[in-house]
Amino acid sequence: MKILVTGATGSVGRLVVDELLALGATDVRALTVDPGKAALPAGVEAVRGFIGRPGTLAPALEGVDRMYLAPLIETSVEVCRMAARAGVRRIVDMAGAKGDHWQAVEDGVEACGVPYVHLEPGEFMHNADLWAGQIKAGDVVRDSYGSAASAPIALEDIAAVAARCLLEDGHEGRSYELTGPESLTRRQRVQIIGEVLGRNLTYVDLPHDEYVRQLEKHMGEYAAWYADGMRALAKHPQPAVPTVAQVTGRPATTFAEWVRGRKHLFTA
Repeated sequence: MKILVTGATGSVGRLVVDELLALGATDVRALTVDPGKAALPAGVEAVRGFIGRPGTLAPALEGVDRMYLAPLIETSVEVCRMAARAGVRRIVDMAGAKGDHWQAVEDGVEACGVPYVHLEPGEFMHNADLWAGQIKAGDVVRDSYGSAASAPIALEDIAAVAARCLLEDGHEGRSYELTGPESLTRRQRVQIIGEVLGRNLTYVDLPHDEYVRQLEKHMGEYAAWYADGMRALAKHPQPAVPTVAQVTGRPATTFAEWVRGRKHLFTA
């Protein structure tokens, strides 16, 4: 069974490759824009291409049984049609919550007629990087919507679910909402970072417009979208769901565990 991982050097795709190998997969093909610099594990077939340029994909799709689809709205419909024509028999895509910005990815997958599994992660734990510069510089985190609560997920857990959905039968046609194991406010997450670092961090709520301007330095055009999402979570907290543990058979990563493994991100 040949498995194609698109976006194989991206933040999630690279982890999917590792998870597949750990689970015993022996025929993994990795799509990357530069195979020479990909630094993929031994035994992984690196193929040049990019889902943002569908014209580069024909060689990568040849002989593929199952595919992990990285989220790229602009070309998802065309890429999925190509996969269907090439004989791909399962697509595991990463999108987002039903009806949100990433719905177009799921729509494209379903329209091509290939059996699918939708992965719908919420906020990534990795987004705590937004606070790294401030925490390195001092003990005050200027953010916003400190009461906004979500259950952020580790990228490794998304990849672990993706790998099992690629290898195991019984997941076809499912949509898996993915979260971490606990719902935390933004203020609580900053407190946890401080506890792990042995510091007392102070969280300061910024007005919405000021918050958007601050986010624009990191997110550009997506700053307002992200800030609006935090405002919504302040009114409607996201609960944790047990999907990661149910699919993988192990507990999802807690935020404190994630921070302990990445203390270097928050220290000068």
